[in-house]
Amino acid sequence: MSLTDKIKTRAFELGFELVGISPAQPTRTVNFYADWLVRGFAGEMEYLHRHFEKKKDPRNLLPGARSVISLGINYFTFNIPEEIRQDASKGIISRYAWGADYHDIIQRKLKNLLTFMKSEVGREIQGKAYVDTGPILEREAANNGGIGWFGKNTNLINPKLGSWFFLAEILVDVELEYNETPIKDRCGKCTRCIDACPTGALVAPYTLDSRRCLSYLTIELKGSIPEDLRPLMGNHILGCDVCQNVCPWNRKAKPTNERGFWPKAEYLSAAPDLLSLMELSDVEFQERFKHSPIKRAKRSGFLRNVAVALGNWERSGNKLPPAVLTQALRDSEPSVMESLK
Repeated sequence: MSLTDKIKTRAFELGFELVGISPAQPTRTVNFYADWLVRGFAGEMEYLHRHFEKKKDPRNLLPGARSVISLGINYFTFNIPEEIRQDASKGIISRYAWGADYHDIIQRKLKNLLTFMKSEVGREIQGKAYVDTGPILEREAANNGGIGWFGKNTNLINPKLGSWFFLAEILVDVELEYNETPIKDRCGKCTRCIDACPTGALVAPYTLDSRRCLSYLTIELKGSIPEDLRPLMGNHILGCDVCQNVCPWNRKAKPTNERGFWPKAEYLSAAPDLLSLMELSDVEFQERFKHSPIKRAKRSGFLRNVAVALGNWERSGNKLPPAVLTQALRDSEPSVMESLK
């Protein structure tokens, strides 16, 4: 087998289901990205502005890079029953955060693959691996490698896996075979994702205003959630899968073989009881979510989201227990009590 074929075979053995290889070259979507930043759609994510110059060319990250190996791994597990999803006393958490932190799981696989490549090349090679953290336009790289197309919901969509997959990249100073071609857009006239977005964050096909996106509001935003958007959050307390749930390309999603992405206690992890979450101390939060992507929101942000969901629950005709209000009032984070208003 050629080196490229060996790399792909090893990637599949490690659990990756999608592999695409493209040349390291200047990015073609950088102008679209620049306009997106200028329009303020990045919200408070200032690091996206700081990293802009690096994203113009992957060789800014690894001088001498010749190839970009894009990889995708399925994280679909199961669908939450509608009666649980509609239960306003439960908090809905995005599917990607049900199991262990995907960064840790995928980084181990990337390290293994890079070590394998070094042994196969027979010389010292330079390489860098990223999982959702590097300043690289990863969707473009994956599209160049034939993994999928840009969906109207701004996710990358693969005709077999839909959009339930994590992306990762390895940059290497080795020239490989680039026989893939970008997959053409297959969204057609469908606008289900745009129509279903609870906050109208998809302001146009392929364009997301992060400032209105529930994923941004519940994870990236550090201050108070705008009052006009709180009722639209419903019982979402971390992330949002609505635009993926309604996508026709996800109808035939198959469960992942990576057990680390599965929740330890199904609905307890996917749709926990809101009242119980409000009782979490900082130590309890750290212990419960130390191996979870949820820790990124920190206790302050997570309980702020829970408070908003409880406020929506109360507005739907329920009565919050006095103990919850008392506890929120005493909380060290002002945004927790403020979010119950």
